[in-house]
Amino acid sequence: MIINNKKARNDIVLISAVILLALISFFAIYLNRTEGGYAQIIQNGVETDVYPLDKEAEIDIPSDNGGYNRLIIKDGCAEIVSASCPDGLCISQGKVKFNGETIVCLPNKLVIKIVSGTDPDVDIIS
Repeated sequence: MIINNKKARNDIVLISAVILLALISFFAIYLNRTEGGYAQIIQNGVETDVYPLDKEAEIDIPSDNGGYNRLIIKDGCAEIVSASCPDGLCISQGKVKFNGETIVCLPNKLVIKIVSGTDPDVDIIS
């Protein structure tokens, strides 16, 4: 009987430690995120354009398959508001504004990536 109580107590301690570690990690990431400065447009794995998030814009992005995505930049956020893709998942991803956030449209082979406000042309891997 003592073994079972000790085992249950150890399980509770382990689960509590994992939950505490997860919470600490979440808040560390949440508090250290920074707002991006640019929306980087990547089609077929190639960067095609970069738009600043501090200027309002409405951009139609055509794809190779005849489709399109409409990107709206407003209030420091980027958002896909309409697209020709059948599932519309890129529309439901919502607004992005923090460094590293992305919107992906697989049918149109499009990625909108928010990059740092310092310099969008810096490539770390040379």
